[in-house]
Amino acid sequence: MHTDLVAALDIGGTKIAAALVDGRGRIRARARRPTPQGADGATVLEAVAEALGELTRSPAWPTVRAVGIGSAGPVDAAAGTVSPVNIPGWREYPLVERLGALTGELPVTLVGDGVAMTAAEHWLGAASGRDHVLCMVVSTGVGGGLVLGGRLHPGPTGNAGHIGHICVDVDGERCACGGRGCVERLASGPGIVHRALTDGWRPAPGTGATAAAVAAAARAGDPVARAAFGQAARALAAAIAATATLVEIEVAVIGGGVARAGEVLFAPLRRALPEYAALSFVRRLAVVPARLGTDAGLVGAAAAALAAGGAAEFGPAPRGGPRPGSP
Repeated sequence: MHTDLVAALDIGGTKIAAALVDGRGRIRARARRPTPQGADGATVLEAVAEALGELTRSPAWPTVRAVGIGSAGPVDAAAGTVSPVNIPGWREYPLVERLGALTGELPVTLVGDGVAMTAAEHWLGAASGRDHVLCMVVSTGVGGGLVLGGRLHPGPTGNAGHIGHICVDVDGERCACGGRGCVERLASGPGIVHRALTDGWRPAPGTGATAAAVAAAARAGDPVARAAFGQAARALAAAIAATATLVEIEVAVIGGGVARAGEVLFAPLRRALPEYAALSFVRRLAVVPARLGTDAGLVGAAAAALAAGGAAEFGPAPRGGPRPGSP
């Protein structure tokens, strides 16, 4: 089997994960650092360099042939820059150039984190074998990516499918992006908590006000918590239906921390979807949970780099074959 590896990075507002990933999506080595909070760009890059430095000490490092980055967005893959909303020290930051210098000028592929998750789920996860797919990450923010005609569709700048900033409430509150009534404002973890707190829900003594706590309350029958998840589900349903109407996706895959609420989110989402997906060609749209969990960003960054390099071995693993994280 081909032994060349990809050094993959999953960069978000709270953590920087790095891994060596092979052509079957198996993770061979890992490193992780917290994302410096409120730091300048150089300090954030130092944390990235530390994680990469740990990987370079792996005996497998000499077989690394490319670097793949899935970054919080927005990104500009054409320019090689990133401007993550949740990393204020990076604005039009030349991340591709900096990483090329750090890794000895290895080829670097940059995509948004939602696109990376999509690449992973299409390669090895819930979207494997599907040709028209929307994948979503519903967590602190809401991101996404598209597979159209069986191929990853990152768009010219690497942001296609960024569904979190579709407007689903034309008179809604301002979003951090500057828009109004965005999916992210209503369906993200902080959005769900905000709705629940505004309507009178309070976390149990000694616990924090988190989306997981709201989900637990909803599971126990708390009507305010259930309503908060119901609002999130309707926002997601409207956005998924709009996307399906525009580009005829056949399945929507949802992952991320909020999706771990399970049927607290998925049951009202499936109930709400027919209200928005009414046309004949979108009525059969399926909504399913993601499969790859927290490794999706790393595996997807590697998948994007393999695809960019034209790697012959890039493609779905055989049934029963290796999965991310397998030895």
